[in-house]
Amino acid sequence: MQQNIRLDGKTALVTGASSGLGWRFAQLLAEAGAKVALAARSTDKLDELKREIEGAGGKASVVKMDVTDVASVRAAVVLAESALGGIDILVNNSGVSKQQRAVEVEEADYDFVTDTNCKGAFFVAQAVGRSMIARKCPGRIVNIASVAALRVLAQLSTYCMSKAAVVQMTKTLAHEWGRYNINVNAICPGYIETGINRDYWQTDGGKKLVSMLPRRRVGQPEDLDALVLLLASEQSGFINGAVITADDGLAVG
Repeated sequence: MQQNIRLDGKTALVTGASSGLGWRFAQLLAEAGAKVALAARSTDKLDELKREIEGAGGKASVVKMDVTDVASVRAAVVLAESALGGIDILVNNSGVSKQQRAVEVEEADYDFVTDTNCKGAFFVAQAVGRSMIARKCPGRIVNIASVAALRVLAQLSTYCMSKAAVVQMTKTLAHEWGRYNINVNAICPGYIETGINRDYWQTDGGKKLVSMLPRRRVGQPEDLDALVLLLASEQSGFINGAVITADDGLAVG
């Protein structure tokens, strides 16, 4: 990708960086010149991503973070900043889902989704926001929500609820933290092909779902590149509290 936006001198934290969109976001920010803290519950794959980034001339650090554990979140932010300097950019990406009918949801299922997608996203943003405010540092927080925050997706009740909460969280943090020159925005991706779901799109169920999408296709992680870079950069200075869909028209289809 030919990049016109540069992030040289910036430090970024990407949660859920061990696979899928998080992996791509970390690559992207590093390619743009940012130092990148790679966070996930399991660090095995993060070591591979760190080597890849450093092999391309970038700088990265691995931090173990369980976003459902507030102490883990706060400790990981401190470690990331000790390794790379104060965080200027957060891509708040960690998320999980579980497909089931609403009548089938048990308390453990509900907690599994909401503890990561709601509680986790909030306390990661809080930890980074506190640091930015204390350092009097302008910042960019990019929350990864979902088209599921804007329209109902079948058998994903708790996931839809959790991502709707991320959208409202984005707006409230933007309202509170704008005075500190911290911009908080959200991206609502549609269906994106990643390593985790790649095989599904070749199944009968996957093909049927694709046939129902506005343009009969799913996206690639790279389809989010330009938007992530913009919201992470100084060029987004007048964008705050925005909720931007990148879903190929699904939310309006």
